[in-house]
Amino acid sequence: MKILVIGGSYFVGRAFVGLAAGENDLYLLNRGNHPLNDPAIREYSMDRHDGKAVASIEEPHFDVIVDFCAYERGDIRGIAENLKASFDQYLFVSTCDVYRRGTMRVMDEEEELESRDFGGEAGAYITGKVALEGELRECCRERGAAFTSVRPAFIYGPDNYAPREGIYFKWITAAGQILHPSDADGEFQMVYVRDVAAALLAACGNPAAYDRVYNLCGPERVTYDSFAELLQRVTGTAFERVPVSVQNVIGQGIPLPFPLTKEESNWYDGSRVAELGVSYTALEEGMKYTYQDYRIRSV
Repeated sequence: MKILVIGGSYFVGRAFVGLAAGENDLYLLNRGNHPLNDPAIREYSMDRHDGKAVASIEEPHFDVIVDFCAYERGDIRGIAENLKASFDQYLFVSTCDVYRRGTMRVMDEEEELESRDFGGEAGAYITGKVALEGELRECCRERGAAFTSVRPAFIYGPDNYAPREGIYFKWITAAGQILHPSDADGEFQMVYVRDVAAALLAACGNPAAYDRVYNLCGPERVTYDSFAELLQRVTGTAFERVPVSVQNVIGQGIPLPFPLTKEESNWYDGSRVAELGVSYTALEEGMKYTYQDYRIRSV
């Protein structure tokens, strides 16, 4: 396939490119801050919001567009309208955060999307992704193309730039301890970066994935307690858990990465992706490899 990847130099995008390269013709559109410098991959160094630059891409057709970095209303439409090339499928990396929060249900892909604006950076992120879900459908319908949206939960794995498992690895290796919210009852679900990449590749050019949405999350419901126990197993370290109350975490603005309370927890059904032949890596297995990669890179 001829695949235009928007992003592709960070984390999930890099994992996808690693899987897709070789058997597909890849074209990367990004700002060029972290070029892959692979002679087999065509890279366009430009801002996706620069319509003239996007229009300068001379390829007449792409089988698939895979978009890793659409965040604001207009991001997808800008690509669809400025790109001269036609395309058969637009694959959007969305998020499970688009669902209405606080339902206390396990949410599948048919659940209602969030309509409230919670303000702040997190609220803007959710509002933008929800708007883009609708924009994706509109633009594909106008161009006679298929859409596919994937909605991951908390993604972890090598090269993760988000402050999640890496925070804990740093605390453990540098100080032999972690901050632990001892009274937290929040729950969360995670998905391995390579599973996200595999799901995206399985959806590319696949009629079974046309006009479909997929939640991406492992079945394990993780708590701060079970996550700490997992970290002890994968690191082989008897680190200290420094207790801190949820009240103090919130009051002091301590940036812990996962929901602290049941009230702010949300749960998702990620089983539909099995239609595409994709299965999930067990959390302990994926986290063990992630920690090994962290140790190699930190030497």
